[in-house]
Amino acid sequence: MTIGVLALQGDFREHMNMIRSLGVQVQLVRFPEEVALVNGLIIPGGESTTIGKLMVKYGLDKAIIERFTAGRLALYGTCAGMIVLARNIEGNESQPHLGLLDVTVRRNAFGRQKESSEEDLDVEGLDTPFHALFIRGPVIVRTGPSVKVLAKVAEGPVYVQQGMLLASSFHPELGRDTRVHQRFVRLSEQSLNQEV
Repeated sequence: MTIGVLALQGDFREHMNMIRSLGVQVQLVRFPEEVALVNGLIIPGGESTTIGKLMVKYGLDKAIIERFTAGRLALYGTCAGMIVLARNIEGNESQPHLGLLDVTVRRNAFGRQKESSEEDLDVEGLDTPFHALFIRGPVIVRTGPSVKVLAKVAEGPVYVQQGMLLASSFHPELGRDTRVHQRFVRLSEQSLNQEV
């Protein structure tokens, strides 16, 4: 099994290192043909507008949607990656995005970079809190009926799952706790069953 990390912009190296620490093979993804080489794909934090535009420019958006729709790819978006995955972006629907996750997100919900914060989250499926780091993160203001909320803060949901999709407002790759990435690895293993 191979986990891909979208390497167009943002903190993709940190995700790559986290996945490698779990003993799982990693592939940096920059071109459409590389999407076919992975069972799961992480869309990292960074600048969501830039990531979206580059995905369109290189044809990655179509490759990701096609493989995901075929049930052969799990996806996990962190921070900007959550925005890229979201169906609706409050106040900015024209921004390029994949629209796969049935949520509406609000960008920069926690303020500017100087308002970055840390919080211990109660996460469904974890027996102890997860120490989460928020940096200009989005928050979910609407969830569709198929979206399961795994963690939330006072402002709203910050960690959700919809089938083979995971998304978080926080940056698990910047800490030492690997449990969020472990969950994504397990989810990505399901796509192996769909391979021909």
